[in-house]
Amino acid sequence: QVQLVESGGDLVQAGGSLRLSCVASGSIFTINGMGWYRQAPGKQRELVATISSGGNTNYADPVKGRFTISGDNAKNTVALQMNSLKPEDTAVYFCNADVTIPGYVSNRRVIYWGKGTPVTVSS
Repeated sequence: QVQLVESGGDLVQAGGSLRLSCVASGSIFTINGMGWYRQAPGKQRELVATISSGGNTNYADPVKGRFTISGDNAKNTVALQMNSLKPEDTAVYFCNADVTIPGYVSNRRVIYWGKGTPVTVSS
């Protein structure tokens, strides 16, 4: 099993910054990529940013130029630096990981999710 634990969510004023962190732990595994998603009340969960183990990044349009995703393969961690925060960024932020699990006759790729960390941006 793989566990993901997020941290860093808080209440901040518009224009402020936060840094979210996620740590993956558990059995022996290989992480192919990690990402951040968010879900506001009454809305669908949406992509924020992803990063592959090779360092390729992808961002949703609303956060481009403001958020930066980074990863540390050796420590199995991913971070999201959020600057110039807006009230529209208010949501629960979830970490996820694309993981390869060794099997008896074949490997399996499984997506794991953290429990989320809340971010509230006041105006």
